[in-house]
Amino acid sequence: MLDGVFSFVLLDARDNSFIAARDAIGVTPLYIGWGIDGSVWISSEMKGLNDDCEHFEIFPPGNLYSSKEKSFKRWYNPPWFSEVIPSVPYDPLRLRSAFEKAVIKRLMTDVPFGVLLSGGLDSSLVAAVAARHFAGTKAAKRWGTRLHSFCVGLEGSPDLKAAKEVADHLGTVHHEFNFTVQDGIDAIEDVIYHIETYDVTTIRASTLMFQMSRKIKALGVKMVISGEGADEIFGGYLYFHKAPNKEEFHQETCRKIKALHQYDCLRANKATSAWGLEVRVPFLDKEFINEAMSIDPEWKMIRPDLGRIEKWILRKAFDDEERPFLPKHILYRQKEQFSDGVGYSWIDGLKDHAASNVSDKMMSNAKFIYPHNTPTTKEAYYYRMIFERYFPQSSAILTVPGGPSVACSTAKAIEWDAQWSGNLDPSGRAALGVHLSAYEQDTVAVGGSNKPGVMNTVFCL
Repeated sequence: MLDGVFSFVLLDARDNSFIAARDAIGVTPLYIGWGIDGSVWISSEMKGLNDDCEHFEIFPPGNLYSSKEKSFKRWYNPPWFSEVIPSVPYDPLRLRSAFEKAVIKRLMTDVPFGVLLSGGLDSSLVAAVAARHFAGTKAAKRWGTRLHSFCVGLEGSPDLKAAKEVADHLGTVHHEFNFTVQDGIDAIEDVIYHIETYDVTTIRASTLMFQMSRKIKALGVKMVISGEGADEIFGGYLYFHKAPNKEEFHQETCRKIKALHQYDCLRANKATSAWGLEVRVPFLDKEFINEAMSIDPEWKMIRPDLGRIEKWILRKAFDDEERPFLPKHILYRQKEQFSDGVGYSWIDGLKDHAASNVSDKMMSNAKFIYPHNTPTTKEAYYYRMIFERYFPQSSAILTVPGGPSVACSTAKAIEWDAQWSGNLDPSGRAALGVHLSAYEQDTVAVGGSNKPGVMNTVFCL
């Protein structure tokens, strides 16, 4: 019956039994471990367990653990979890209403708060809905009637430009944080310690969110609303262009949602919590997920021949001519992964830094040094070295997912395109033939077709 994000342990003092539970998707982190004496340990961070437990692991989202039964029980088991293909017709107004409710629900607070605004579709929609309903909140009455928005990026990055335009359109008090590649490199060790992963994509994005969170908290802000989850629910990553049919498309979205607690949720929660900042994610609202995942996936399929780009059904739901939520070209801006959108030189700088710290000989011995989830790039090797310095236990190493990926895909989706097996990089730019650079997007927006979605077809072909 609980609706929200949580990790808790509830003790029955009468017999010292307890239950522990984690929210449906795993927005909040939780780990469980066992001591050599049979004791059970539960913590929101691995570092709370690694010195005292013989073995520990991720507490599975949507599950309940009972000390009496000494086992897990899944309490969250919606229809999409079994990956059965849904058939409900697409209703744009119903989808819009469900998302507005999810955002409004997260405006319930009396502390200073704002929205994370990258200028991409997901964060822009969160900001647009929040801005429309902000005035009536307790926070607005206490802290001012204009919503605050925050963005981070390298100077001149695609995200900073787009976010400023959205902020101007919405009338938010906009805060723009610039960083340099060196700033990010200097923070990587702290980031890995707090985020507790060696996953390449997660670290790339977490470093930026970690730095931004510090600056946001310094302004006195205590909560932010963010756009995580939309790409998993709607198939927004660029590799979804290659989905062969609606069945594969839907099953991949299910796999991505189930893995969120190891990727974007882990990043968003730990990067902000490291500075005492709370993050809320309306796309991962239980009711909204149930609504969005019940739609026939045929409507989610990317169909350039029909003018449908990635996340078309979400864009269409908020395409209001009479009272626009967002400027049209922002509403139909191509997906730009967070670690790409802050400035392409960020990832290139990370790779160069890793190359200066990891030799070719080290890479040739990688399979012997790291037999599990063997790093295949110098960047991955560099992160792994730092991670194992803080978390050398085999239990810690096993909490991080592995396997091949292109543009954030699961290993299964690599089968969709034969070219991808030779270009395994989690950056969105790895989706060859699909990704448009920020320059190309600007060019298309100025000189291309004025039909949403069709403008991307010019370059995809």
